[in-house]
Amino acid sequence: MSTPEDRLSELGITLPPAMKAVANYVPYVISGNQLYVSGQVSATPEGRITGRLGETMDLPAGQAAARHCGINLISQCKAAVGELSKISRVVKLGGFVNSHALFTDIPQVINGCSDLMVDVFGEKGRHARSAVACPTLPLGVAVEIDGVFEITTS
Repeated sequence: MSTPEDRLSELGITLPPAMKAVANYVPYVISGNQLYVSGQVSATPEGRITGRLGETMDLPAGQAAARHCGINLISQCKAAVGELSKISRVVKLGGFVNSHALFTDIPQVINGCSDLMVDVFGEKGRHARSAVACPTLPLGVAVEIDGVFEITTS
């Protein structure tokens, strides 16, 4: 069975450095066997992915933005626990989409991240989730997603 790092390589994904906090919070907290990762915005090493779904962005662009949030979540996980095989379960994702009031495909946008979690972690990547629309997001980004992960501590 391949490791999550192997799967990332097979998918052609190189993890960027974990993003630093932009306000008064920490990027992640470990409590017991739970890893809580603060909201990761739609950004690449080249810059933020901004826009509003249903106004300046279409569904495929939103899904790509959500996928980048997922890559950033995984990067924070790696910073927190080292080896991604220590992630024993993706427990829950909370997705926020910068969207026009008439745009209703919010769950499909967040699938960009959910699909990535399953691609990287297999069955352990299946998770509970929320997906909500927002009139704006920090820094004008298109998508922000936070996560809760179960980890092995031994």
